[in-house]
Amino acid sequence: MTLTMTLMVALCGAAILLALAALAVTLAHAAAASRIVYGACIIVAAVSLVAAAADLLGAAPPQTLTLPLGVPWLGAHFRLDALSAFFLLVVDLGALAASVFALGYGEHETAPQRVLPFYPAFLAGMTLVVLADDAFTFLTSWEFMSLTSWALVVSHHRVPDNVRAGYVYLIMASFGTLALLLAFGLLAGPAGLYTFAAMRAAPPTTTLGALAMILALIGAGSKAGIVPLHVWLPLAHPAAPSHVSALMSGVMTKVAVYGFVRIVFELSGDPAWWWSIVVLALAGVTTVMGVLYALMQHDLKRLLAYHTVENIGIIFIGLGLALAFKAHGMPFAAALAFTAALFHVFNHSLFKSLLFFGAGAILTATGERDMEHLGGLIHRMPQTAFVFLVGCVAISALPPLNGFASEWLTFQAILLSPQLPSWGLKILVPAVGALLALSAALAAACFVKAYGVTFLGRPRTPAAERARETDRYSLGAMMLLAGLCLLAGILPGLFIDALAPVNLAMIGARMPAQLGTQWLSIVPIAASRSSYDGLLVFVFIIMSGSLAAMAIHRLASARLRRAPAWDCGYPDPSPATQYTAMSFAQPIRRVFGTTLFRARETVDMPPPGDTRAARLVVDLHDLIWDYIYAPLAAGISAIAERLNRLQFLTIRQFLSLVFGALVILLLVLAIWS
Repeated sequence: MTLTMTLMVALCGAAILLALAALAVTLAHAAAASRIVYGACIIVAAVSLVAAAADLLGAAPPQTLTLPLGVPWLGAHFRLDALSAFFLLVVDLGALAASVFALGYGEHETAPQRVLPFYPAFLAGMTLVVLADDAFTFLTSWEFMSLTSWALVVSHHRVPDNVRAGYVYLIMASFGTLALLLAFGLLAGPAGLYTFAAMRAAPPTTTLGALAMILALIGAGSKAGIVPLHVWLPLAHPAAPSHVSALMSGVMTKVAVYGFVRIVFELSGDPAWWWSIVVLALAGVTTVMGVLYALMQHDLKRLLAYHTVENIGIIFIGLGLALAFKAHGMPFAAALAFTAALFHVFNHSLFKSLLFFGAGAILTATGERDMEHLGGLIHRMPQTAFVFLVGCVAISALPPLNGFASEWLTFQAILLSPQLPSWGLKILVPAVGALLALSAALAAACFVKAYGVTFLGRPRTPAAERARETDRYSLGAMMLLAGLCLLAGILPGLFIDALAPVNLAMIGARMPAQLGTQWLSIVPIAASRSSYDGLLVFVFIIMSGSLAAMAIHRLASARLRRAPAWDCGYPDPSPATQYTAMSFAQPIRRVFGTTLFRARETVDMPPPGDTRAARLVVDLHDLIWDYIYAPLAAGISAIAERLNRLQFLTIRQFLSLVFGALVILLLVLAIWS
């Protein structure tokens, strides 16, 4: 095997995907187009996944390759190291599951000619981002990823909301790319060091590194969904086809995390301690705001999109802690926090993709995304209900599934914060820990609502009454992800050890080896401080549940006792009397909504004798949109109206304007050099 074998496999896979995108243009109207495109994507993703996993687990040395593409004097540089191998694994695993799901889901696609050409191109774009080793290739791949995903978002362009979602997404994506372009410009410096190898060899000053970190946080954070740059995410994710929503939420946001880690932990030099304050403050706010936004939703895919915001906040909490510990010379604590962040990257890609697949199966079976129009699906879609429940438990951070394991590691890193010498961090980190604990509790409440209203009770509409189980391909993809959620939850030590090469490359230290620990426990620091054994917890849950069920069936009365549910004295058989998503969220809305969402409830209660139905109207506002983006859009429109006069200038005025701009640019260049 040559030194660049794995890198060549990944690049060849990206090339095949690009060729497949071109082929899909001609095949889009063919009867077997979906199976050909998605089947080929499965093969490419599976081969690349095996190669990336072998590279990561084998701790292979970095592999580099330069191709005569792009800028003639620069070329296209590619590199596969431990960090890119891990994120390539995340991309390929998500692509494999989404493509299997799409084999069945794609048969119901109403506009395949608008989806099939861009789907493999989107996968290729994400692959090239994590392999790029120079600024030009990175930004080109990043923008290609953004444009192909935008095309998938607006694939159902006849829906007005989808067009608006695509417009907002395109603006935010362009803004993020501009921020990353400026970050690479700072890192390149006057010498124009556009390759990552040159940037590593000549790290910037602390001030320039700080500016690059802030720009990377803006650029990558806008793609990942950091508050207040998250506004595109709850619009675009529901608009895209469900397998694309799973990729955008479960995978593309992780590619954005990769961009932040690559720039801040490797290219920006040694971090200052205060960098972590910026990251942690934004991450804590993102975590809580994401779950509160989700609780207010009754659109299932929109709810899941807001939970992506919450989990991105959890990931950035781990990254912020890693920056703090690294800046203060605490490498083992930094390795713990960094491992927690990367482990949650992997876990979130699993359970969020699973949940979006479940939402897609529900949408295919009922044609509905509104939870208020669902209900009783556990009897009509039992297998989907089971795997969706697994995803709900995992994202709620409940043991023994994987969401608990990575959040538990994050809390272990937070508990090390008293060792930090900076008083600002000693105050901020416990506050962020409290926000993380609050978000975990609210997430559990949110998914009790989502699962209960969607799958339990009685069908609220004829569409829910007629629902049938989804196809075998979709079920297979969901079962695969559900099994991985369980495996990563009960054997987290295997995944933590697999992340050791990434920690050594980025932090310079790693967590203690977990494989071989007694009872397969994970011991993040020392057994005397804390440990967790997911396998024992799983066995205990199975045994206690089985014993409880056995006791109930053996010792309880054999007579079946059933009675109608309590109906508050109104024996109305209508499903409309059931608990709704809005009523479930009402207590939390009344606690947080009046300040964070300017919530207002209006009750229209007809007087006696009036046959009109009573009506409750809840008015919610997105304050971030109302106070940041709406005024900004209005200001840009006003400026554009004024600048519109420029197109009516004379030739003499145009030449004067160009001359003035040239003089200013020359002055800036002279000062810079």
